[in-house]
Amino acid sequence: MRKLTRILRGGEAAEIAEAAMVLPLVFMLLLGSVWFGRAFNIYSTITQAAQQGAVTAARPVCATCPSGAGWNGTGFPNDTTVGNAVASILQASSIDPNSIPASPNPGLLPCPSPPAPPGGTCNAGPNNIWICRAVQLNPAAVTQPVQCGTVVSFQYPFQFYFPFTSLSMQQITMSAQAQSRMEN
Repeated sequence: MRKLTRILRGGEAAEIAEAAMVLPLVFMLLLGSVWFGRAFNIYSTITQAAQQGAVTAARPVCATCPSGAGWNGTGFPNDTTVGNAVASILQASSIDPNSIPASPNPGLLPCPSPPAPPGGTCNAGPNNIWICRAVQLNPAAVTQPVQCGTVVSFQYPFQFYFPFTSLSMQQITMSAQAQSRMEN
């Protein structure tokens, strides 16, 4: 018994106590870095997916396509093609495109004088991805002409698993929106 008492009074007991206090904090810091890194990865991926969707929606499929092909009788890709472009970027980063919740209509302004596709439209495409075509991209100004294009937007939920904190199982909704000028 005396031997045990002498050991516990020494410096080893203090080191064990310090380690018992510090290691959980270091573990929480490490776990927080991993989860915030994953959140940043998802945010950058959904932003890139929205950009790719906007570019896909704004470019004609081909110059020699028949007049009835594509979106609204034009040579521009339909909503399924744009949705597939977004989904392929998401799936490449192990993000499930079916997890995108329904979101409200972004309510963008239609172009006053639309380019080749007539009128501005906003449709919820596949996987709740909003695809808006022939919308005004810049505010009307005297010095510059109005630019029309496409806007692709959606939201993605992310749930933290950060035990022993107030962030544990908290869900945040990340929004992604990208625009691209329509090319004729």
